[in-house]
Amino acid sequence: MRSLLLRVVIFVGVGAGATAAAHDFLGAESCQSCHAEAWSAWKASPHARAKEVLSGPQQKDARCLSCHSPAETEQRVTGVSCETCHGGGQYYSAKFVMKDAELARLVGLVDPSEKQCRSCHDTASPSVKPFEFNSKLKAMDHWSAERAKRAAKSSVEGELRLGLVPKTASAPTSAPSKPNPSSASMSVGGTR
Repeated sequence: MRSLLLRVVIFVGVGAGATAAAHDFLGAESCQSCHAEAWSAWKASPHARAKEVLSGPQQKDARCLSCHSPAETEQRVTGVSCETCHGGGQYYSAKFVMKDAELARLVGLVDPSEKQCRSCHDTASPSVKPFEFNSKLKAMDHWSAERAKRAAKSSVEGELRLGLVPKTASAPTSAPSKPNPSSASMSVGGTR
């Protein structure tokens, strides 16, 4: 595994240098297949319509576009998409990479910060209301439901591997005739 990680990092490091000016944004639709709930939350958010709220002249004004559609010129992605906040997905979008959080971050996945948000949501922006990071973060939560679903799935898979739950619904539910010494001290929930 360590050798695979090293090869990926070397490949990406060499490739990133050669393609720094290339289009590393894949577009929000590429995120949808694996992150359907997060994509739906984003699609219903103001970020998805960031460019659409601008007037005709504003849509041509670089000062407005720097926040309302920052990747349009270089990356050919309109509006504020997943990759505007999480970084271009060219190298981290593969499923085997996304399953390894450390590797995903090494090859470009960004965890947005307050500083990153404030690069647009600042005192110079023509927003009517002041930007309250913590309340806005809660309002645009597009990760909690997905993380809970993954945690539940991971928990069930772990219990299956440990033999704590039957692999199929048709497995016998009656207790074995002899006590199993390895499970005698197990508590409810699978811990000793």
